[in-house]
Amino acid sequence: MGRGWVHFKIAGQERSLSQSSAETGLDAARRVLRVAVSPSPSPRRWGAAALMLLLPATTFHLLLVARSGPARLLGPPPYLPGLEALWSPRALLLWLTWLGLQAALYLLPARKVAEGQELKDRSRLRYPINGFQALVLTALLVGLGMSAGLPLGALPEMLLPLAFAAILTAFTLSLLLFLKALVASPSALAPGGNSGNPIYDFFLGRELNPRICSFDFKYFCELRPGLIGWVLINLALMMQEAELRGSPSLAMWLVNGFQLLYVVDALWHEEAVLTTMDFTHDGFGFMLAFGDLAWVPFTYSLQAQFLLYHPQPLGLPMASVICLINAVGYYIFRGANSQKNTFRKNPFDPRVADLETIPTATGRQLLVSGWWGMVRHPNYLGDLIMAVAWSLPCGVSHLLPYFYVLYFTLLLVHREARDEQLCLRKYGLAWREYCRRVPYRIVPYVY
Repeated sequence: MGRGWVHFKIAGQERSLSQSSAETGLDAARRVLRVAVSPSPSPRRWGAAALMLLLPATTFHLLLVARSGPARLLGPPPYLPGLEALWSPRALLLWLTWLGLQAALYLLPARKVAEGQELKDRSRLRYPINGFQALVLTALLVGLGMSAGLPLGALPEMLLPLAFAAILTAFTLSLLLFLKALVASPSALAPGGNSGNPIYDFFLGRELNPRICSFDFKYFCELRPGLIGWVLINLALMMQEAELRGSPSLAMWLVNGFQLLYVVDALWHEEAVLTTMDFTHDGFGFMLAFGDLAWVPFTYSLQAQFLLYHPQPLGLPMASVICLINAVGYYIFRGANSQKNTFRKNPFDPRVADLETIPTATGRQLLVSGWWGMVRHPNYLGDLIMAVAWSLPCGVSHLLPYFYVLYFTLLLVHREARDEQLCLRKYGLAWREYCRRVPYRIVPYVY
């Protein structure tokens, strides 16, 4: 929605009430990466180094196999690209222009300015809530460009060098911010990325909220260039399909529509990211930079890439069923998040005042009815249902379009298991009572 990420989900979506913050499917996946890097010094260093190689390699693998004839997720790529296939000054210029455009839109006056969580020095940073505005203005500019002859359909042929440019940008930005953190005040440093191990700290990020004047690098990258870029890549793939086959397929329309809804939701609820672990705990290092700038736009568009090179027949009856599945997933996802957010802002709001709660020793209340009485993580359930709906238009003959579903399921199950341990330590007996009252974690009567 991630949106879903290595999770990176990506997305303006929220974590369960028990965590008292907002988290996207993307955020959940990012947090699993923290666990993949062991807390002991030596494994932590090598784990971070391995991920910095494995994640870019996985991105290139998915891009290559999506356009290959067999399209085998678990098979070798059709070829290993040389530097001449990856490096393109034109692609780099295009990518930097895209980042510059989104940065300019970020700096425009916002419809609202929100305050973040309280920092170590008791201050609160201010953030422009104008992500949805940036999406609308980007759409207008792209529309004007296409009317003037912008060859958007040529973009899919540049995905490999564009991904290479995005990965180079992530490494470069991470290095510059790592150096910047060397002169940052102790109160500005993140609790998770200052272990003294330079490789691990480079991966997680040392400074919590790196800024130049009012420009917040973490906040800018979280939802702007990657998520809006994901939508633009999907659109370019649909345009190229129309050029090749006369009109976009129904399957391509569904994938574009479903994922556009996810991105619009994320940007409309942009303020929710300010309470995620990314903003309250993690520094801005390679993990977030790579996820936001490279992983999201170039791997979350995998279904649309697959459909361009492997068209799938889809009739109206099956399309209607898939639309219903996505609608159910979104209804659960947004309903659970909205209910929790409303309760957190005002427990006496008429929409949530009648919900049953369990008091905790921390003073917080755990919702035990409504969506949060059905399963402990109803937002995860909605996210997973939508992920299935994104892949179904691609048929069932290939595993590749279901990569997101497979890895996202594993990540959420792993993430949920960690949540259980954290919440048990935080809420003690109240959490045990919550688990007794709500025995199912993600899927009712299954898990």
